[in-house]
Amino acid sequence: MSKNRLEAFSDGVIAIIITIMVLELKVPHGTDWSSLEPVLPFFVAYVLSFLYLAIYWNNHHHLLHTVKHVTGGILWANMHLLFWLSLFPAVTDWMSENHFAPIPILMYGIIQLMCAIAYYILQTIILKIHGKDSLLAKAIGRDFKEKISPILYVVAIICSFINPWISMAIYYIVALMWLIPDKRIERIVNSNE
Repeated sequence: MSKNRLEAFSDGVIAIIITIMVLELKVPHGTDWSSLEPVLPFFVAYVLSFLYLAIYWNNHHHLLHTVKHVTGGILWANMHLLFWLSLFPAVTDWMSENHFAPIPILMYGIIQLMCAIAYYILQTIILKIHGKDSLLAKAIGRDFKEKISPILYVVAIICSFINPWISMAIYYIVALMWLIPDKRIERIVNSNE
């Protein structure tokens, strides 16, 4: 299988996930400002999940630029990542529908943590297959964001029982941290073309 086919399939799955999420957004029943209040939790949750999906799509796109050939291991690791990403619409809706209650917030954190682990597994398999001299190996080095994010997800999961809003703040902080583009892979790929 070519990496283009893997990339196209992954892009399609992520696009469908985003589409499902936007279809879950509630429409205000009224025309005044107060009619927005009941739909605000849905919008807040949607924005957070959309940010995460956009971040994963962007990083996945860069990651696949380093792939020379696709193996079965890469395919399965990619499907593993897509599985966890596909749970975003359900957990986002559950979280907002229940006004950010502790258990849905906890589950949101578990999904975040599993996505981070799945991405790490995919990256590790690509590194193993392409070797220590590969573009990816040259690009990744030591990444603070990659190391601190899972720790912050665990903290947010624990905080979900103390104060779910602390968990939400942590989820937003991690998302904002990842909004700053990581240029390492882009620089390495462009310098080798």
